[in-house]
Amino acid sequence: MCNCGRKRDNYTQQLNTPGENNFADTQMQDATYFNFQYTGKTALTVTGNFTQNRYRFNFPGDVQPIHSKDAAGMMSLPVLRRTR
Repeated sequence: MCNCGRKRDNYTQQLNTPGENNFADTQMQDATYFNFQYTGKTALTVTGNFTQNRYRFNFPGDVQPIHSKDAAGMMSLPVLRRTR
């Protein structure tokens, strides 16, 4: 008798088991954020080019954490500046 089905079941269980090899878990752990301050006059909503996250600056001087993968795009906006 062939036990191919059992090997397939074991492989499927390994794929569905949460662990450190899970891409989503790794991506969340590796996330770095940079603070950006809004220098405009009203409010601003910006969508990150990479993550597609929406960032809302509610008032002048508002500071929001921006994902590192979206930071380069945010630096191109004249009304946003990175803070330390």
